[in-house]
Amino acid sequence: MKYLTAALLFLSLQMGAQTDFAKAEICFQKKQYTEAQSLFEKSLDQFPADLKTVEYLGDIQCHMGRWQAALPYYQKLKKQKPFEAEYHYKYGGALAMLAKESNALKALSMMGEIKSEFGSAIQLNPSHIGARWALLEIYLQLPMIAGGSEKKANQYANELLKISTVDGYLARGHIDEYYKRYTAAEKQYKKAIAVGQSATTYQKLADLYKNKMDQPEKAKALMARYNEKNKT
Repeated sequence: MKYLTAALLFLSLQMGAQTDFAKAEICFQKKQYTEAQSLFEKSLDQFPADLKTVEYLGDIQCHMGRWQAALPYYQKLKKQKPFEAEYHYKYGGALAMLAKESNALKALSMMGEIKSEFGSAIQLNPSHIGARWALLEIYLQLPMIAGGSEKKANQYANELLKISTVDGYLARGHIDEYYKRYTAAEKQYKKAIAVGQSATTYQKLADLYKNKMDQPEKAKALMARYNEKNKT
């Protein structure tokens, strides 16, 4: 009888934690991050080894812009599963956003670790798109004296092109736009539209027309064409 009672108690606790987890996921999907965090924390109290809950808690901190608070969660994930590319990517991303909000000297001191984390993500998952985009952006944004390099940015754009054609063209267009080569960027974004036909591809070109090339009517017509093609 004693063992049956203990088993029932354990089952009850387990079901309660699962219910907290399920409720937390619903809150997370609804972007109710404060409520989701509270429920995930309750679930984690019952099952401290559940890495999915840890990951959700790190993601919540990122959604709320609390980059420093996200780091311990992703650090725990990396420690438990060091060969999981996504954990390195998320840790590097939180670290990069923290650097962006720091002073220039501190941000530069963090660049080595940030690049290393994104590099690890690519090494562990050679098809990782997000890590390549992140490194491309770093090499664009950094001053040349601090390691910035258009050549390196183009390297990652070319790698993206091999993995995902639409991402490759968007990346090339982004680099051209960054260096104010707007006509060249337009050509790349048009190639991305031809391949992807997604809202993102159309929006990138529309934003270029509106914000950089002073052609708002062209942007409006482009998005109208997209909307017409995608009527339900």
